This record gives sequence, structure tokens and C-alpha cells, in this order.
Amino acid sequence: MQDGELVCAAEEERFSRLKHDNGLPWKAFRFCLEQGGLKLQDIDCIAFYEDPQKKLERQLWMSLHPSVPDAARRHLINRIRIGEVEHKIRRGLGYRGPIEIVDHHQSHAASSFYCSGFPEAAVMTVDGVGEWATTTYGRADGAGIEILEEVHFPSSLGLLYSTLTSYLGFEVNEGEYKVMGLAPYGQPRYLDQMRALLTLQKGGSYRLNMEYFDFLKGEKMFTERLATLFGQPPRAPESEISPFHQDVARSLQVLLEEVLLAKARYLHSRVPSENLCMAGGVALNCVANSRILREGPFSRLFVQPAASDAGGAIGAAAIAHARMTGERPRQKRLEHVYLGPGYSSEEIARLLTASSMESLDFRGRTGELLEAVVDRLEQGKVVGWFHGRMELGPRALGARSILADPRDPAMRDRINALIKQRESFRPFAPAVLEEKAREHFDIDHPSPFMLETCQVQSPLDLPAITHVDGSARLQTVAPAANPRFAQLLSRFEQRTGCPILLNTSFNMRGEPIVCTPVEAILCFVRSGMDVLVLEDFLLDQEAVPALWRAQIAKIERPGSTAVSHDVYTLV
Repeated sequence: MQDGELVCAAEEERFSRLKHDNGLPWKAFRFCLEQGGLKLQDIDCIAFYEDPQKKLERQLWMSLHPSVPDAARRHLINRIRIGEVEHKIRRGLGYRGPIEIVDHHQSHAASSFYCSGFPEAAVMTVDGVGEWATTTYGRADGAGIEILEEVHFPSSLGLLYSTLTSYLGFEVNEGEYKVMGLAPYGQPRYLDQMRALLTLQKGGSYRLNMEYFDFLKGEKMFTERLATLFGQPPRAPESEISPFHQDVARSLQVLLEEVLLAKARYLHSRVPSENLCMAGGVALNCVANSRILREGPFSRLFVQPAASDAGGAIGAAAIAHARMTGERPRQKRLEHVYLGPGYSSEEIARLLTASSMESLDFRGRTGELLEAVVDRLEQGKVVGWFHGRMELGPRALGARSILADPRDPAMRDRINALIKQRESFRPFAPAVLEEKAREHFDIDHPSPFMLETCQVQSPLDLPAITHVDGSARLQTVAPAANPRFAQLLSRFEQRTGCPILLNTSFNMRGEPIVCTPVEAILCFVRSGMDVLVLEDFLLDQEAVPALWRAQIAKIERPGSTAVSHDVYTLV
């Protein structure tokens, strides 16, 4: 952040290729220096997104809790690292200047409010756990953010959702969005059982019924009593999904929406603003966001697009700026998140020449490139689209995307099975020209970050992006934010009458989204997608040399992860 302006941001996993990389982000740090044209000595301050001392208090409390057996207690204590954060920053980055420590949920709150463009707002943050807080309620005005109330660990909506994610056989820290996608297939038949897990209390408070939860030991999420409550054992990972699992997912989603809606109404009673800002991992639940906006008391909602911990860096930097200057970092709304690395056509040309990869060169002929891409989309081909600076956050937004025709009834199954290698029930998102959105979707405002759902009401049949309940997780595309992607949508509409494309992230299962042209080529060849667009160059799959296929097949795929999938990352 330079002079209060967000210049660049990127997640370490995109550089290290280690999914959910929670180590020192030195590669992302180096990128930010280079992108900003800065040297280390130019940095006035580094901000960190949580308070290590407060987190240590909670870790010690966990390790000494009477429910934790001695073996687990020793394991927890061994994972505690006193004073590690400042040591890592100073030694790992070679930095000797000021370090600002910002509370975790204060970072979340700032990341949303300071990017919202609102002059004032109510603020709600919801995640698994920060230091102690799991949910906060606050108000923001000008340069100031005040936290009014907190819910503390171990009561947590994020941990509730992660616990049921584990019970349903999906990976914790990874599969929560799968549960959200599975929910529309079921009915809320287990809502009473869900309500037994959580008690709403006065004000913003709530309490988990801990007899069903086992995450304090740091080994698993739930006790045997949870299976007894629902009458079936936990689902084994990768096993068949039954109507029971669908109904549990739906019941969980309904409960989450009910609680968030109730707490949003409570917050409005304390902060009667028209504006609500949200952040934290739970704020990535776009179905709940839409219900809050549709049925809640707030007229406008802003969710920070990198709402999970990855976006905490933005909030911490913004708070540091406000502390140092006494001024709000920015007043204008965040219009895009194309804040990562970009690569010139000349760099890509040198790469393709060195690799002897056959490609079509459209430098200086953008219109012809777009027509060639539309030709292939019309033929039912799947296109890897690599253009401009990489997006921040978990959603591909037209910089590192896989694109396809949303009207093709076989397209969703094909991409799920062959390219993304993921569960067939999971939906794909549509990208639509912002000016055409209301003609095809029940929405009356821009939604550039895929953080809301709405009903599909198009005169076109759009089976590849329409979920089982008739909804879609929408991205509206404005020409000012991403001119080339908007032009592609416009060309596709001119040819087909459809201003919409299926848009999913450019990666295979278990991998971070691609960052570099080399990673894009590797993913393109491995996945079997039909076409790759690298800036001004177009590659067809059939033109890939057999030697390339053989050599790439020998390269070990990334896909390791830095976090446990058995229990939420608490320490």
C-alpha cells in the first residue's frame, strides 16, 4: 500500500505452489517490492494481521484445557512458537523498521470497510478463529473502526461449518465450499439436530454445544456424539454421496443463514446504517451473503473479495496507514482485484520460442485473437485464459480462468470430470457483461467478485452455469475493470446472442490457481483442455508436440498443502 493506495497483493501459494501456504510470504513480499518499484529501505512499516501474544494466550488455554489428554497437550505445546512472528519477519525478510501488529478481526474489518467506498458502515466479521474472537460486530466511520462486541473461541460459526464439512467426508480448510454447493440438492430435514449444536444468546452472542465438538484437542473436529445425533456414521472421503448427506448439507446451510441473518439484524439495531461490510472466511459463503442482502435490514453489502485470512494483509496495511497518518487509506470502492503478477507478450514470445511450442501470434491484432477464441468456444472447446495481472482471492475473475460455452448441456460434466477432476455436483459460475446482467439474472447491482448468488432468469438455456436450485454465483464484468475480458464477452454475444461465459479457476484439483505462463502451459497440457490463450498467443491442444506431453507427464504435479485437512488450522 503506497500513500493509502492498494498497489499490489498476492498470496504466497501462487508462487510456492504449496496450497494454503502459511509460511513467511517472502516470494509474495519480493513481488510486491518489485511491482511497487521499491527497495527494502523504502518501506515505512510492515503490518501483521494478528496479535501473536493474544494468540499465544489462546493456544496455552487450549493446551491446558481439562478435556485435552496429556498426549494431545504435549503435541499442542510443542507447536507453540513464542516470539516467532517478529523473528521471522526480521530475519526472513531482512527488515529492521517498524512492525505494526493488528488484531485478526480488526484486520478483517479494515480489509472490507476501507475497500468498500462507504463513508460509514456497520461491520461484521465471521471466521473460524483469530486470536480469541470468532465473530465481531462493529461500526466504521471515516478513518475509524470500532469493535463493539465479540464472540470468543471455542464458540464459532466457522468451526461449526468446518466440523460438519469433516463429518460429510470433505477436507477441513478446503471443502467448506463443497458443502455449500451440495446443499441445494437436499432438504433441511436435520435442522432440529443442527440447532442442538448451537444456542443463540442475547445480543450478538451464541454458544456451541461442546459435547459434539472435539477440535480443542487439535486432532479431529467432532465427537462420537455427533454421529449419534444424526443417526449415521461420518461419510468416508471420496465415497458415495447419499440423500442423507445432501440433507445434512442443506440443514447446515439453512442454520448458518438463519444465524447470520439474525445477527445482522442485531448489528443493525446497534449500528443503523444502510451499509454492511463483511469479511472473514464465512463471508465467502455467497449463498448466505445473498440472503443477508435480500432479507436483512441493510440496503448495501460489501464483502472483501479475499475475505479469508489471505485478505487480512490488506486490512492490516490499511490500519497501519491510518495509525501513521490519521487518515483513511482510500475512499473509492475497490473495483477489481487484478493485483498480482502480469507478463508481457514479449516475455511469453521468448518462452514459446525457447520451448518450440507451436502457437498463433496475434500481437497487435486483438480483434482477430478474440474472434479466434470465439470460434473455438462456439465449437464447444474449453479455453484456458491467461491475461493481465493475476487476481487476488479464491475466485478466478477473467485473468487466470477456464472459459466455456454456458449453453452446452454436457460442458459442466466434461470440465468437472476431465479437467477439474472434481465432484459432479459442484456448479460453475457465469461471467456476464455488467450491462446485460439484469436481462439474464435476478440482480439489480454489479457483482464483480462472485460473492453473491441470484436466480437465473435468462431467455437462454444455460445448463452449464445454472445450479440445481436455479441459482448462479455471478460475476459481472465491467469494461473499465477488465477491458479484454469484456470484449471477449461482447464478441461472444455478437456471434451467439449470449453475453455470458462459464468461468472457473485456471487450475486442476489440489493445485493453486496458475500464476506464471509456464504453470499455465503445464496445466493446459496435463488437463487436456482444448485451447490456451497466453496474452496475445493462442495454442491449440492438438498442436502440442508428443515430446512435450511425455516430458510434462514426468513432472511431479504440485498439490501438497500446508494445512491439516483433519482439523481446522488453529495454531
